[in-house]
Amino acid sequence: MSNSGPRFFAWCDEPERIDALAAALSALVIPEYAISLMMSASLRCRTCSIDEALAMVRAHFGGLKSAHVGSSVRPNDSKRVMRLSLACYPEESERDHPYGPLNAKAGERKWDFYPYEIPVGRGPRSVEAEAAAAYHVVQGDVEDLLLRLCAPDTSGRVPTGACTGEEDWIAPVAMSATYNTNAAELARDLALSWVSLHDKESVSRIAGTSLEALRARVDAAPRGARVPMKGTSELTGSLSRETVLKALATPPATLLEALEAAAVPDDTWRAAEPKARELMELRRQLDDEAAGEVPPAFWVDITTREHTRFLEEHAPFHVRRLPSGGVLLATHPYRTLWPLWADALFVLGLMS
Repeated sequence: MSNSGPRFFAWCDEPERIDALAAALSALVIPEYAISLMMSASLRCRTCSIDEALAMVRAHFGGLKSAHVGSSVRPNDSKRVMRLSLACYPEESERDHPYGPLNAKAGERKWDFYPYEIPVGRGPRSVEAEAAAAYHVVQGDVEDLLLRLCAPDTSGRVPTGACTGEEDWIAPVAMSATYNTNAAELARDLALSWVSLHDKESVSRIAGTSLEALRARVDAAPRGARVPMKGTSELTGSLSRETVLKALATPPATLLEALEAAAVPDDTWRAAEPKARELMELRRQLDDEAAGEVPPAFWVDITTREHTRFLEEHAPFHVRRLPSGGVLLATHPYRTLWPLWADALFVLGLMS
């Protein structure tokens, strides 16, 4: 797990990357907050104007000159303000070292983004409820920031993107959230994952590959070929070439409905939810200066291995159909999307 906040990634064609950066900056940076821009050791500026920063980017972006922006972001309309790091890389730089081509990070340190403590009452403690409350604190922020990076407007410049609690853009099914501008191409996540894992390809380099080209690459693999996955059973411990091809041949609406059906929280999570909502309400009362007298409470550490493990194993999945026609799949950054995909593929009879 990274020592910083989650990382967000987005892909788009090189000619549109500066426009994509401009739209993301407008959607993410708090107006009139200081912006620092670095493009090389000698190309730097500090300003409160997004337009001024972008003028330097447009004048010098390309080759090995990438744009690195530092500013502040307020996630999900909350009161919290945290450090934002946003980078945009040209194609030549991506070929040398794949980082993006657009990526963002919220918070300089891990606990800038994730809560490290939560208030509880005087009664018996519940690790499960405390972890579930921690999920609710950050989950909306994860989805909000990913959409502000990938879909800040209706241009559709960014066809796909993702989020992870780790450092790199790896197989989409091993990420904690993915965005696709076209729900009809949701199987791209599965095909990208296969090609990345089987052919040892960087997702950052191949994320813009057409669905037809990805299908051809999967089809070209030997029959019976499999790639290892982190699963909880023999069935979910690997992904086969045949499963991916069958998923690509499945009507997109059927695949999306199966994912939605698989996104139901498990019994363990549902059992923790009522107490978690009590904890969230207690936190709201403590934060509300006008709330008057509130029940006695004390703050407890929620960064323990027990809390983390509960989120890794039980954090629910969110399948979100977007008004634009896109789709977002998400869970807590401590978990991956593979269990969601594995359940949906199993129900459809596609796992082999």
